Amino acid sequence: MANNWNIPSQLEKEVRERDKKCVYCGAEFTPAKISRRTCASWEHIINDAKIITQENICLCCCSCNASKGQKQLSQWLQSKYCIERGINKDSVAPIIQKAIERGL
Repeated sequence: MANNWNIPSQLEKEVRERDKKCVYCGAEFTPAKISRRTCASWEHIINDAKIITQENICLCCCSCNASKGQKQLSQWLQSKYCIERGINKDSVAPIIQKAIERGL
């Protein structure tokens, strides 16, 4: 069984266990009722909805997800949004650091 984003339930469980806070900015997730900006959202590290793997699916806050949009990870990390928030290759979660090492 998959969720609304076609993420199989086992993969969803694994990602939710791994990503307890935003993989980009490190913000603690909040319920959407408290803050839409900091609630968890599904993220495809490579912007391809067909790549549904543990290496490409993660959880980030809605603010980072909206900022990244369809940008490549390497481009987005150089954006004003990331620079202002201190988001860089050294500050992101290990899953994102691995993606950077793969040249994404």
